[in-house]
Formats: sequence, structure tokens, C-alpha cells
Amino acid sequence: MKESTEDLEISVVYEAGEDGWIVATIHEVPGTFSQGRTRDEARRNVIDALRLMLAPHPSQHEGLDQERLRATVTVSRRRRNS
Repeated sequence: MKESTEDLEISVVYEAGEDGWIVATIHEVPGTFSQGRTRDEARRNVIDALRLMLAPHPSQHEGLDQERLRATVTVSRRRRNS
């Protein structure tokens, strides 16, 4: 089975949370957010949350071509100029 990938560009928005936590949100996928003590930890955690949000529920796997269940999401570290 040939595996194909597509790049999806998303933006991670960082905001100060309570007690020194950094909250990371991906607005392109509503409900995708996480937090960390550092920006890098928040980034790793929100990407993990994104993977969970995009993963089909096991009950949806039946009858699907497994190739259609694969995707690659690339999040760059580029900073937006304000």
C-alpha cells in the first residue's frame, strides 16, 4: 500500500495562563489546546492534543481504507511579526 502525506500548516497561539503555565491553542481545529510550564512543553503537548483530535475513533475504522487514516502534520517554529 502506497503511503502518501500532505502538509497542513497550522498556527499555535500561546497565552499566559494561571500560575505561570503557558496555554497553547490551535484555532484551526476547535477544542485543541493544552498547556506547559515552558513554551516548548506547551508546543509538544498541543501537538499531542492535535493528534488525538484528528485521530478517527476506533468505531470509525471499520470499512475504511487504512491509507486514508494516515496524515502528517508539520508545525513550523516560524514566528509571526506583530
